[in-house]
Amino acid sequence: MSRKYKFLDKEGLHFVSFATVYWIDLFVRDEYFQAVVESMDYCRKNKGMEIYCWCIMPSHVHLIFRAVDGNPEVLLGRLKEFTSKQLQKMITENVQESRREWLLWMFEQAGKKSSNVKGRQLWQHHNKPIGLWSPEVIDQKVEYIHQNPVVAGFVNEPEHWRYSSAMDYAGSKGLLEIDFIG
Repeated sequence: MSRKYKFLDKEGLHFVSFATVYWIDLFVRDEYFQAVVESMDYCRKNKGMEIYCWCIMPSHVHLIFRAVDGNPEVLLGRLKEFTSKQLQKMITENVQESRREWLLWMFEQAGKKSSNVKGRQLWQHHNKPIGLWSPEVIDQKVEYIHQNPVVAGFVNEPEHWRYSSAMDYAGSKGLLEIDFIG
């Protein structure tokens, strides 16, 4: 199946956003956020993903990254596939998850609508990759990513959002080791 958005420069920096199906606010529990952070950390340490900027919001993830091996679509696909399976398992096994049946049903409905999904679908297919070709565009995307929780009203300052690289850019240590821009 062809996608409208494609990774054009396989070696360059990319800004991507990917969301849960139906824009479900999945990330409302620390353990769900942590699962994505740990997966990004694994990809960074073991799969050649250079992560420059990131933010996890309740229904979506923003990321600026580069694939060392020139395979950004494969790398991002593996990250999404692994986190999808892991998060669904966590939801299924979490007896404290009050939305468990509803979440799994929604993922199942999304999976039924997609010809290339067997079973449930947690992430939307598209990533909307944007190649970052200039310092001005990079700065714009970094600002957008870090301001996302502020604009949403979750925090007053970007570095106060725990699930973001804004802390790192403000001089503190965040949850995920990053590769700094410039």
